Amino acid sequence: MAQHQSQSSVSQKQDKQALKESPPEKRGVETRDGVKHVNGGANGHSANGHGNGTHGKGYRLEGELHDKLMKGRPSALVDLDVSGPGLPEPVYPQLPEGFMRSKKEYQHMNALRTAKAWAVPYVKSLWHRNQLRPLIAYLFTEWKCNLACEYCWAFENSVPGMTEEVARKSIDWLEDIGCRVLALMGGEPLLRPDFIHKVTYYAAKKGFFVYLPTNGRLMKPEVIDKLGDAGLAAVNLAVDAVDEKPGLPKALTPIRPYFDYLVKTQNRYGHLVMLNINITRINIEDARQLTEIGRANEVGTDYHINEAPLIEQEHFGDKAEVNSTYLRPEDYPKVDALLDELKEKQRQGYKMANPIQHLEDMKQLMRGKVEPWPCRAGKNTLIIRTDGTLAPCFPMYSASHDWGTVGNHKFEEQQLDEMKESCNSHCLSTCNYILGYSYNAKRVISWGLKQARHGFRGATGAFE
Repeated sequence: MAQHQSQSSVSQKQDKQALKESPPEKRGVETRDGVKHVNGGANGHSANGHGNGTHGKGYRLEGELHDKLMKGRPSALVDLDVSGPGLPEPVYPQLPEGFMRSKKEYQHMNALRTAKAWAVPYVKSLWHRNQLRPLIAYLFTEWKCNLACEYCWAFENSVPGMTEEVARKSIDWLEDIGCRVLALMGGEPLLRPDFIHKVTYYAAKKGFFVYLPTNGRLMKPEVIDKLGDAGLAAVNLAVDAVDEKPGLPKALTPIRPYFDYLVKTQNRYGHLVMLNINITRINIEDARQLTEIGRANEVGTDYHINEAPLIEQEHFGDKAEVNSTYLRPEDYPKVDALLDELKEKQRQGYKMANPIQHLEDMKQLMRGKVEPWPCRAGKNTLIIRTDGTLAPCFPMYSASHDWGTVGNHKFEEQQLDEMKESCNSHCLSTCNYILGYSYNAKRVISWGLKQARHGFRGATGAFE
């Protein structure tokens, strides 16, 4: 995939400094078991790894469709005009010293945000079903990371980060086509905290619900203050274990002071907090503990099942096939029991993003195949790569198919539908599943009434 080479010197220095803050074995190329691997990390939305359904190739999709997706390069990239203004300098601080919302004011603010950023665009999208109307867009500001999760392919530390010009054009275009929810993705987005501050400030001023997945290692209090002041709406904190363990560096203990500060400042800044947990063969008990920690701190949780890459990832090396985190048949009963526990806890009122059916479907996915579900990628969701090229969903980040660029999309309903006939049964992308499952007026109204009864305190109870 072609990548823009332009990058401000300030951003480059931030990139290098952030990577330096990690141990040497977490950066660039690492030697493990005598084999060199390019390292990276995940922000919680990465596709992960299991041994089933990979056909011995390290990825799940096979045959003619895979070959089509991996041939060629986005020809439209040459048409992307990267000139123009960058992002404005954020005003900081905007909030007065000592400002703090009451619990009622916090709930009212988030109810209003939800209505403006989710409900109104959702209703409008129903009237424009034949148009590209993303309810959520994933802006990949980075494809680098400061950690090396063993299961993760969502990285390549040689790829330049997004420029200010591409970020601004992306946000302006998304605003024009009715999108109001923006997820800042990586890699690890906070490798360049000043850049993310600018993106958050610019998008929030335009009315976007800005959502930040992060591993938290770089989310220091001063970063939380700047992003919160700029209008950050939600933080999805990716943690797979309580204490760091081999293969799973995304742990809560190393970032506990940052987590506590993030929770403490919710009423001041108005942001929501979620714990994002990837279920592997070596963290099943951790998933239980993190669920209770979320409950104790009144923050939500969401879950993923370990998945092999959907399409080929050359930079992932042999970890696509041999991996200590991959689920094996002997693990299935333990994971089944965990998923059943999570479903019951959600019925009891635990805050969870996953619909109960999603948790149930994870049992099928880890066994190699899932029943078709209403994926709306390329219609109501999309991703913008660091260079401004487009793809319908995160698992297709490394595909070479030409879906166009910012301002000039080439999503075609026939191509998307044909693709999903094959890829749909091999994928359970959490955000796309939730959106597809909730793209139902009856469910939306029922869930909205439930949240109103609970004072809009977050994802309370099951989305049925």
